[in-house]
Amino acid sequence: MEAFFDIGPLWVWAFAFGVVICAGMVKGVVGFAMPTVMMAGLSSVMAPDLALAALILPTLATNLWQALRQGTRAALASVRRFRVFLVVGGVVMVLAAQLVPVLPPSGMLLFIGPLITLYALSTLFGRGLRLSPDQGPKGEAAMGALAGVFGGISGMWGPPTVAMLTARGTEKTEQMRVQGVIYGLGALALVGAHIGSGVLRVETVPLSLGMTPPALLGIWIGFRLQDRFDQAAFRRMTLWVLLIAGLNLIRRGIMIM
Repeated sequence: MEAFFDIGPLWVWAFAFGVVICAGMVKGVVGFAMPTVMMAGLSSVMAPDLALAALILPTLATNLWQALRQGTRAALASVRRFRVFLVVGGVVMVLAAQLVPVLPPSGMLLFIGPLITLYALSTLFGRGLRLSPDQGPKGEAAMGALAGVFGGISGMWGPPTVAMLTARGTEKTEQMRVQGVIYGLGALALVGAHIGSGVLRVETVPLSLGMTPPALLGIWIGFRLQDRFDQAAFRRMTLWVLLIAGLNLIRRGIMIM
């Protein structure tokens, strides 16, 4: 319980809950970026390993909701369609997660920050990742491995997944569902991986549980917004959030070197 009660004064709690609600709203609108926003925001007021622990259970809960929004049968169909991506990504994620205890905090932030920043900038200026509509098993496995590295080290595996789905021309509703399925199964793997790595332990589980209700509130608001407004505008807004998050991660990494 120590990590739960000792993250800081009341304003730190208010800031952390605000970050989590905003992250859930972004996820509810475009289907991804919640771990990215949470990691960037929470690591401003707590150690990166605590921020990573805090996002694990909220990520699992919100992804399960997103995956099952159209029912179990649709979710299972998505699992079958993207099985190569899921298997490769899950294996690589478990392996990459074991690096977290030995990586210096600055190294973790400076690895993720530039990649997030470059992805957001390139997409905003119309030069994002472009893949063949039919990648085949090898291409899907490569994207799964990249997503696994992101997820294992930081809990963020959105950018490569979104790139793959966009390249395939996936329809909006299915893309949201598929992201929920992929991230949800990834979040399950992340829980197991970081129990093994020591990031998720008796002292940090209450912190992660405490961040789950505001995350669920945020994604509920985001779902309502997505149902009412055009997704393209919100996706562009999310890219700006990703850009800010990436720059903040770089700033934090430089400050604690």
